[in-house]
Amino acid sequence: MANIESAKKRILVTDKKELQNKVLTSKLKTTLKKYDAAIKTANIELAKSLLSDTLGFIDILEHKGIIHKNNAARKKASVNKKLFSLTKTETAKAE
Repeated sequence: MANIESAKKRILVTDKKELQNKVLTSKLKTTLKKYDAAIKTANIELAKSLLSDTLGFIDILEHKGIIHKNNAARKKASVNKKLFSLTKTETAKAE
Protein backbone atom coordinates (compact mmCIF):
# COMPACT_ATOMS: atom_id res chain seq x y z
CA MET A 1 0.00 0.00 0.00
CA ALA A 2 1.22 3.48 -0.82
CA ASN A 3 2.32 5.82 1.94
CA ILE A 4 2.43 9.08 0.01
CA GLU A 5 -0.85 10.95 -0.37
CA SER A 6 -0.43 11.56 -4.12
CA ALA A 7 0.29 7.87 -4.68
CA LYS A 8 -2.89 6.96 -2.79
CA LYS A 9 -4.86 9.33 -5.00
CA ARG A 10 -3.33 7.84 -8.15
CA ILE A 11 -4.42 4.38 -7.00
CA LEU A 12 -8.00 5.60 -6.59
CA VAL A 13 -7.98 7.38 -9.95
CA THR A 14 -6.49 4.34 -11.67
CA ASP A 15 -9.15 2.06 -10.22
CA LYS A 16 -11.90 4.42 -11.37
CA LYS A 17 -10.52 4.67 -14.92
CA GLU A 18 -10.00 0.91 -15.06
CA LEU A 19 -13.67 0.38 -14.22
CA GLN A 20 -14.75 2.87 -16.90
CA ASN A 21 -12.56 1.14 -19.48
CA LYS A 22 -14.00 -2.27 -18.55
CA VAL A 23 -17.52 -0.95 -19.07
CA LEU A 24 -16.64 0.37 -22.52
CA THR A 25 -14.79 -2.76 -23.63
CA SER A 26 -17.73 -4.85 -22.46
CA LYS A 27 -20.06 -2.64 -24.50
CA LEU A 28 -17.78 -3.13 -27.51
CA LYS A 29 -18.00 -6.90 -27.13
CA THR A 30 -21.79 -6.67 -26.90
CA THR A 31 -21.93 -4.50 -30.02
CA LEU A 32 -19.75 -6.94 -31.94
CA LYS A 33 -21.91 -9.88 -30.81
CA LYS A 34 -25.07 -8.13 -32.02
CA TYR A 35 -23.40 -7.47 -35.36
CA ASP A 36 -22.25 -11.09 -35.64
CA ALA A 37 -25.77 -12.30 -34.85
CA ALA A 38 -27.14 -10.15 -37.67
CA ILE A 39 -24.53 -11.60 -40.03
CA LYS A 40 -25.29 -15.19 -38.99
CA THR A 41 -29.00 -14.71 -39.61
CA ALA A 42 -28.12 -13.22 -43.03
CA ASN A 43 -30.06 -10.05 -42.23
CA ILE A 44 -28.27 -7.60 -44.52
CA GLU A 45 -30.44 -4.59 -43.66
CA LEU A 46 -29.86 -5.01 -39.92
CA ALA A 47 -26.15 -5.64 -40.47
CA LYS A 48 -25.81 -2.47 -42.54
CA SER A 49 -27.58 -0.42 -39.89
CA LEU A 50 -25.37 -1.88 -37.15
CA LEU A 51 -22.25 -1.36 -39.26
CA SER A 52 -22.06 2.40 -38.77
CA ASP A 53 -22.77 2.09 -35.03
CA THR A 54 -20.11 -0.58 -34.62
CA LEU A 55 -17.45 1.26 -36.62
CA GLY A 56 -18.22 4.51 -34.85
CA PHE A 57 -17.93 2.92 -31.43
CA ILE A 58 -14.62 1.31 -32.37
CA ASP A 59 -13.36 4.73 -33.49
CA ILE A 60 -14.46 6.30 -30.20
CA LEU A 61 -12.61 3.68 -28.18
CA GLU A 62 -9.52 4.13 -30.33
CA HIS A 63 -9.63 7.91 -29.91
CA LYS A 64 -10.00 7.59 -26.13
CA GLY A 65 -7.01 5.25 -26.04
CA ILE A 66 -8.94 2.30 -24.66
CA ILE A 67 -7.94 0.06 -27.55
CA HIS A 68 -4.80 0.33 -29.67
CA LYS A 69 -5.09 1.77 -33.17
CA ASN A 70 -3.97 -1.49 -34.78
CA ASN A 71 -6.52 -3.43 -32.74
CA ALA A 72 -9.21 -0.98 -33.88
CA ALA A 73 -8.12 -1.30 -37.50
CA ARG A 74 -8.21 -5.09 -37.25
CA LYS A 75 -11.71 -5.06 -35.75
CA LYS A 76 -13.02 -2.64 -38.38
CA ALA A 77 -11.52 -4.71 -41.20
CA SER A 78 -13.09 -7.86 -39.77
CA VAL A 79 -16.51 -6.21 -39.50
CA ASN A 80 -16.35 -4.92 -43.08
CA LYS A 81 -15.10 -8.26 -44.38
CA LYS A 82 -18.04 -10.11 -42.79
CA LEU A 83 -20.58 -7.79 -44.40
CA PHE A 84 -18.83 -7.95 -47.77
CA SER A 85 -18.77 -11.75 -47.75
CA LEU A 86 -22.46 -11.85 -46.75
CA THR A 87 -23.51 -9.52 -49.55
CA LYS A 88 -21.31 -11.45 -51.98
CA THR A 89 -22.98 -14.75 -51.11
CA GLU A 90 -26.46 -13.18 -51.25
CA THR A 91 -25.85 -11.78 -54.73
CA ALA A 92 -24.50 -15.15 -55.84
CA LYS A 93 -27.66 -16.85 -54.58
CA ALA A 94 -29.85 -14.31 -56.38
CA GLU A 95 -28.18 -15.04 -59.72
